[in-house]
Amino acid sequence: MTYILHIESATKNCSVAISKDAELICCIEETPEGYEHSEKLSVFIDKAIQQANISYKDLSAVAVSKGPGSYTGLRIGTSTAKGLCYALDIPLISLPTTEVLAKTYSKILSEDDVICSMIDARRMEVYCAFYNHLLQPISDIKAVVVDAHFAQDHAHKHIHFIGDIAQKIEGTIAIKNYSIENLYPSSKPMIKSVWEKFNQQQFEDVAYFEPFYLKEFFTP
Repeated sequence: MTYILHIESATKNCSVAISKDAELICCIEETPEGYEHSEKLSVFIDKAIQQANISYKDLSAVAVSKGPGSYTGLRIGTSTAKGLCYALDIPLISLPTTEVLAKTYSKILSEDDVICSMIDARRMEVYCAFYNHLLQPISDIKAVVVDAHFAQDHAHKHIHFIGDIAQKIEGTIAIKNYSIENLYPSSKPMIKSVWEKFNQQQFEDVAYFEPFYLKEFFTP
Protein backbone atom coordinates (compact mmCIF):
# COMPACT_ATOMS: atom_id res chain seq x y z
CA MET A 1 0.00 0.00 0.00
CA THR A 2 1.27 3.45 -0.95
CA TYR A 3 0.26 6.45 1.13
CA ILE A 4 0.91 9.92 -0.31
CA LEU A 5 0.41 13.30 1.33
CA HIS A 6 -0.89 16.05 -1.00
CA ILE A 7 -0.46 19.76 -0.20
CA GLU A 8 -2.21 22.66 -1.96
CA SER A 9 -1.34 26.09 -0.54
CA ALA A 10 -0.88 28.31 -3.60
CA THR A 11 -4.08 30.32 -3.02
CA LYS A 12 -6.30 31.18 -0.05
CA ASN A 13 -7.43 27.57 0.15
CA CYS A 14 -5.26 25.64 2.59
CA SER A 15 -5.83 22.03 1.52
CA VAL A 16 -4.32 18.70 2.59
CA ALA A 17 -5.24 15.22 1.38
CA ILE A 18 -3.95 11.71 1.91
CA SER A 19 -4.33 8.98 -0.68
CA LYS A 20 -3.91 5.23 -0.51
CA ASP A 21 -2.61 4.08 -3.88
CA ALA A 22 -4.82 6.12 -6.25
CA GLU A 23 -7.77 6.57 -3.88
CA LEU A 24 -8.62 9.49 -1.60
CA ILE A 25 -8.69 8.61 2.10
CA CYS A 26 -9.29 12.03 3.61
CA CYS A 27 -9.08 15.74 2.87
CA ILE A 28 -8.96 18.71 5.21
CA GLU A 29 -9.25 22.18 3.72
CA GLU A 30 -10.37 25.69 4.60
CA THR A 31 -10.58 28.95 2.68
CA PRO A 32 -10.40 31.89 5.12
CA GLU A 33 -10.56 35.53 4.08
CA GLY A 34 -6.85 35.96 4.70
CA TYR A 35 -3.86 33.69 4.21
CA GLU A 36 -3.51 31.57 7.36
CA HIS A 37 -1.37 28.76 5.95
CA SER A 38 1.49 29.27 8.41
CA GLU A 39 -0.87 28.57 11.32
CA LYS A 40 -3.03 25.88 9.73
CA LEU A 41 -1.02 23.77 7.30
CA SER A 42 0.90 21.69 9.86
CA VAL A 43 -2.26 21.31 11.97
CA PHE A 44 -4.21 20.07 8.94
CA ILE A 45 -1.45 17.58 8.09
CA ASP A 46 -1.48 16.18 11.64
CA LYS A 47 -5.27 15.84 11.51
CA ALA A 48 -5.16 14.15 8.11
CA ILE A 49 -2.58 11.63 9.34
CA GLN A 50 -4.84 10.85 12.30
CA GLN A 51 -7.97 10.55 10.12
CA ALA A 52 -6.15 8.20 7.75
CA ASN A 53 -5.16 6.09 10.78
CA ILE A 54 -1.52 6.02 9.73
CA SER A 55 1.75 7.49 11.00
CA TYR A 56 4.18 9.79 9.20
CA LYS A 57 6.56 6.87 8.64
CA ASP A 58 3.84 5.18 6.52
CA LEU A 59 4.06 7.93 3.88
CA SER A 60 5.73 6.94 0.60
CA ALA A 61 5.88 10.44 -0.91
CA VAL A 62 4.77 14.05 -0.53
CA ALA A 63 3.15 15.97 -3.37
CA VAL A 64 2.89 19.75 -3.55
CA SER A 65 1.18 22.25 -5.83
CA LYS A 66 4.20 24.17 -7.11
CA GLY A 67 2.65 27.39 -8.42
CA PRO A 68 2.21 29.96 -9.68
CA GLY A 69 0.22 31.61 -6.93
CA SER A 70 0.71 33.37 -3.62
CA TYR A 71 4.42 33.78 -2.87
CA THR A 72 3.86 33.21 0.83
CA GLY A 73 1.53 30.26 0.33
CA LEU A 74 3.93 28.59 -2.08
CA ARG A 75 6.90 29.07 0.24
CA ILE A 76 5.01 27.59 3.18
CA GLY A 77 3.73 24.61 1.20
CA THR A 78 7.09 23.89 -0.42
CA SER A 79 9.14 24.24 2.77
CA THR A 80 6.73 21.97 4.63
CA ALA A 81 6.81 19.35 1.86
CA LYS A 82 10.60 19.44 1.59
CA GLY A 83 11.02 19.21 5.34
CA LEU A 84 8.88 16.08 5.49
CA CYS A 85 10.72 14.53 2.54
CA TYR A 86 14.08 15.16 4.21
CA ALA A 87 12.96 13.85 7.58
CA LEU A 88 11.27 10.74 6.20
CA ASP A 89 13.69 10.16 3.29
CA ILE A 90 10.85 9.96 0.76
CA PRO A 91 10.44 11.52 -2.72
CA LEU A 92 8.84 14.84 -3.60
CA ILE A 93 6.33 15.21 -6.45
CA SER A 94 4.98 18.50 -7.82
CA LEU A 95 2.12 19.62 -10.06
CA PRO A 96 1.45 23.05 -11.64
CA THR A 97 -1.22 24.91 -9.71
CA THR A 98 -3.13 25.78 -12.91
CA GLU A 99 -3.39 22.05 -13.63
CA VAL A 100 -4.62 21.36 -10.10
CA LEU A 101 -7.21 24.12 -10.48
CA ALA A 102 -8.41 22.78 -13.85
CA LYS A 103 -8.86 19.32 -12.33
CA THR A 104 -10.78 20.83 -9.39
CA TYR A 105 -13.46 21.92 -11.88
CA SER A 106 -16.29 19.37 -11.84
CA LYS A 107 -18.40 20.32 -14.88
CA ILE A 108 -18.81 17.81 -17.73
CA LEU A 109 -17.01 19.12 -20.82
CA SER A 110 -17.32 18.50 -24.56
CA GLU A 111 -14.97 19.06 -27.49
CA ASP A 112 -16.44 22.57 -27.83
CA ASP A 113 -15.22 23.53 -24.36
CA VAL A 114 -11.94 25.05 -23.18
CA ILE A 115 -10.91 25.70 -19.57
CA CYS A 116 -9.00 28.86 -18.73
CA SER A 117 -7.43 28.15 -15.36
CA MET A 118 -6.71 31.49 -13.69
CA ILE A 119 -4.98 32.52 -10.47
CA ASP A 120 -5.28 36.09 -9.29
CA ALA A 121 -2.17 38.25 -9.46
CA ARG A 122 -1.74 41.97 -8.83
CA ARG A 123 -4.05 44.58 -10.38
CA MET A 124 -5.60 43.31 -13.66
CA GLU A 125 -3.03 40.54 -14.07
CA VAL A 126 -3.59 36.80 -13.76
CA TYR A 127 -1.52 33.65 -13.98
CA CYS A 128 -3.32 31.45 -16.47
CA ALA A 129 -3.17 28.43 -18.74
CA PHE A 130 -5.67 26.87 -21.14
CA TYR A 131 -6.78 23.22 -21.07
CA ASN A 132 -8.90 21.22 -23.49
CA HIS A 133 -11.96 19.15 -22.58
CA LEU A 134 -9.69 16.26 -21.59
CA LEU A 135 -7.87 18.59 -19.17
CA GLN A 136 -4.72 18.46 -21.28
CA PRO A 137 -2.69 21.71 -21.47
CA ILE A 138 -2.98 23.61 -24.76
CA SER A 139 -0.93 26.63 -23.72
CA ASP A 140 2.00 27.56 -21.54
CA ILE A 141 1.42 29.06 -18.11
CA LYS A 142 1.73 32.85 -18.40
CA ALA A 143 1.23 36.05 -16.47
CA VAL A 144 -1.29 38.03 -18.54
CA VAL A 145 -3.15 41.32 -18.21
CA VAL A 146 -6.92 40.84 -18.58
CA ASP A 147 -8.25 43.25 -21.23
CA ALA A 148 -10.78 43.24 -24.08
CA HIS A 149 -8.50 41.03 -26.19
CA PHE A 150 -7.89 38.44 -23.52
CA ALA A 151 -8.43 34.80 -24.64
CA GLN A 152 -9.40 35.80 -28.20
CA ASP A 153 -7.39 32.87 -29.61
CA HIS A 154 -9.94 30.52 -28.05
CA ALA A 155 -13.08 32.58 -28.74
CA HIS A 156 -14.40 29.94 -31.19
CA LYS A 157 -14.92 27.63 -28.21
CA HIS A 158 -16.99 27.96 -25.07
CA ILE A 159 -14.48 29.15 -22.48
CA HIS A 160 -14.87 28.17 -18.85
CA PHE A 161 -13.01 30.81 -16.83
CA ILE A 162 -12.26 29.31 -13.42
CA GLY A 163 -10.51 30.79 -10.41
CA ASP A 164 -10.96 33.72 -8.05
CA ILE A 165 -11.26 36.12 -10.97
CA ALA A 166 -14.89 37.09 -11.67
CA GLN A 167 -14.25 40.75 -10.93
CA LYS A 168 -11.54 40.86 -13.62
CA ILE A 169 -13.54 39.10 -16.35
CA GLU A 170 -16.99 40.65 -16.10
CA GLY A 171 -17.25 43.81 -18.18
CA THR A 172 -13.67 43.55 -19.43
CA ILE A 173 -13.37 40.86 -22.09
CA ALA A 174 -15.01 41.05 -25.51
CA ILE A 175 -15.75 37.31 -25.76
CA LYS A 176 -19.44 36.36 -25.76
CA ASN A 177 -19.41 32.58 -25.30
CA TYR A 178 -18.09 31.97 -21.82
CA SER A 179 -18.95 31.08 -18.24
CA ILE A 180 -17.31 31.94 -14.93
CA GLU A 181 -16.92 29.91 -11.76
CA ASN A 182 -15.10 31.26 -8.74
CA LEU A 183 -13.02 28.32 -7.58
CA TYR A 184 -9.87 27.60 -5.61
CA PRO A 185 -7.55 24.65 -6.28
CA SER A 186 -7.89 21.71 -3.92
CA SER A 187 -5.57 18.86 -2.98
CA LYS A 188 -8.24 16.25 -3.82
CA PRO A 189 -7.85 16.26 -7.64
CA MET A 190 -4.06 16.00 -7.35
CA ILE A 191 -4.28 12.30 -6.53
CA LYS A 192 -4.55 10.68 -9.98
CA SER A 193 -1.76 12.72 -11.59
CA VAL A 194 0.48 12.31 -8.55
CA TRP A 195 -0.09 8.54 -8.55
CA GLU A 196 0.98 8.40 -12.21
CA LYS A 197 4.12 10.42 -11.46
CA PHE A 198 4.92 8.21 -8.48
CA ASN A 199 4.74 5.05 -10.59
CA GLN A 200 6.90 6.66 -13.28
CA GLN A 201 9.34 7.89 -10.60
CA GLN A 202 9.01 11.48 -11.79
CA PHE A 203 10.42 12.99 -8.63
CA GLU A 204 11.82 16.43 -7.84
CA ASP A 205 15.29 17.05 -6.47
CA VAL A 206 14.41 17.84 -2.85
CA ALA A 207 17.58 19.86 -2.30
CA TYR A 208 17.10 22.17 -5.27
CA PHE A 209 13.34 22.27 -5.81
CA GLU A 210 11.80 25.75 -5.72
CA PRO A 211 8.22 26.92 -6.28
CA PHE A 212 7.25 28.10 -9.74
CA TYR A 213 6.72 31.79 -8.93
CA LEU A 214 6.58 32.81 -12.61
CA LYS A 215 7.27 36.44 -11.62
CA GLU A 216 9.82 37.95 -9.28
CA PHE A 217 8.65 38.89 -5.79
CA PHE A 218 7.17 42.40 -5.70
CA THR A 219 7.17 44.73 -2.69
CA PRO A 220 5.02 47.90 -3.16
